[in-house]
Amino acid sequence: MFSLKNKTALVTGGASGIGLAITKAFAQAGASVHILDLNSEQAEQAADGINQSGGQATGHAVDVSNQEQTIAVINQIAASGPIHILVNNAGVSHIGTVETTTEADFDRIFRINVKGVYNCLYATIPHLKANGGGVILNMASVAATLGLSDRFAYSMSKGAVLTMTLSVAKDYLKDKIRCNCISPARVHTPFVDGFLAKNYPGKEAEMFEKLSKTQPIGRMAEPEEVGALALYLCSDEAGFVTGCDYPLDGGFTRLNA
Repeated sequence: MFSLKNKTALVTGGASGIGLAITKAFAQAGASVHILDLNSEQAEQAADGINQSGGQATGHAVDVSNQEQTIAVINQIAASGPIHILVNNAGVSHIGTVETTTEADFDRIFRINVKGVYNCLYATIPHLKANGGGVILNMASVAATLGLSDRFAYSMSKGAVLTMTLSVAKDYLKDKIRCNCISPARVHTPFVDGFLAKNYPGKEAEMFEKLSKTQPIGRMAEPEEVGALALYLCSDEAGFVTGCDYPLDGGFTRLNA
């Protein structure tokens, strides 16, 4: 089950954290994975690691907020064979209320988290249509549907990802393109460790425990758990699933009352 053999998948932000977990899960399932990442060195290293483990991956340096660059890279990939799967995972975080969010902060979050998703959709959907269908998976967040403190701009961007998911799912039903999104709560990635080291020096373990317990299940998710759900949603076994948002949140959305 959940084989992606003979499938070509694009994963943005696929060189680290959740994106890397998705990349590895797809490669282990037999997909040829193209890692689209701003950090070219990390993309190449991630691809090398997968290839050395018997998988198939290629790294590409891409700024998803740049439409011209995004289209060029995706067209280049499509020229070598059909694209079957797009995972829009690339994104950045931001902490702040509306008053503490500068215009530059807001524009950056919008440019990467919203326009970046749009650019990849814009570049990839014509290829999926030409190939007779495919799968799109967007990375949203529990912030898309819940009020989280100090996450004004980030919540805005993930709300947009959720509604773009619904719109694309509706518009491309006739083209046999499925589109869903995953909404994680806190996931233990290198970003979390870096955030704690920067903002709570000497109290990293204490704060990690506190953040972990905000999930009713009592811990953060592991990136591999997101990768497993992504694999299912992009596999043929999920062929009846489209236009859905999947909370992966340890009970955060419904059990926190």
